[in-house]
Amino acid sequence: SFWGDTVITNLFSAVPYLGGDIVNLLWGGYGVAGPTLNRFFSLHFLVPFLMIFVAFLHVFVFLHENGSSNPLGSSLNNFSKVEFFPYFIFKDFLGIFFIFFIFFSFCLFYPRAMLDCENFIEANSLVTPVHIQ
Repeated sequence: SFWGDTVITNLFSAVPYLGGDIVNLLWGGYGVAGPTLNRFFSLHFLVPFLMIFVAFLHVFVFLHENGSSNPLGSSLNNFSKVEFFPYFIFKDFLGIFFIFFIFFSFCLFYPRAMLDCENFIEANSLVTPVHIQ
């Protein structure tokens, strides 16, 4: 987390005239510390909920009210339309359940397979890792 925040926030220092101020604003001070990690943790926690809200807004407000277009281009009758509620909801939830089942079973039976080996090394702000130098 420490070196990831350091590298990514220092990319903003390339912005002309405002780069240093943007980096200090992101850091919450003059270096990566607790406020920086809290800000990035909060951002990574809240963005998925925002994405879920936008996805539900898209599906239930726009597609449910207006409907989607017919891929065949035939709009002669309403018999060729498939209702949104029973068919697409069931189909989507079945696919999501299947993906979550595979992911969670993989995480439960092989938990360390999803981790990076660098996660087990304690962060030291005095020594820069070799692959970043």
